[in-house]
Amino acid sequence: MTVHYDKEGHGRDHGHGHDDHGHGHGDGEGPHSTFKGYMTGFVLAVILTVVPFWLVMGKVFDKPSTTALVILGLAAIQIVVHMIYFLHMNTKVEGGWSMLALIFTIVLVVITLSGSIWVMYHLNTNMMPPSAHEMKNMP
Repeated sequence: MTVHYDKEGHGRDHGHGHDDHGHGHGDGEGPHSTFKGYMTGFVLAVILTVVPFWLVMGKVFDKPSTTALVILGLAAIQIVVHMIYFLHMNTKVEGGWSMLALIFTIVLVVITLSGSIWVMYHLNTNMMPPSAHEMKNMP
């Protein structure tokens, strides 16, 4: 029977006669964020929330489409901030699978945002009611 000791000196008997070959039993599973890391993520999230609100309420840009594009860009950045600071995704955790998940998420966000903009643009262009002048000529 093999007893393994963790960092605090507590013995663990797995009872199956195998050595613990780093199968995720608490030894270096990935970075655990500090208070500073969480506060950095929180401050970035607040900034990335307040700036779009200010852009809309202050009517900073002349065109609404410019405002929408900037807000969508900031939303995508905020998703990445949350994944890095709160979900702790990087290239070292889980053999890089977390980074692959991050890249996959970014691709999905780009597809979703660009598809949403495309659909909304075409709905706005093609579904607008005719002007009052054109309605007079209708049967």
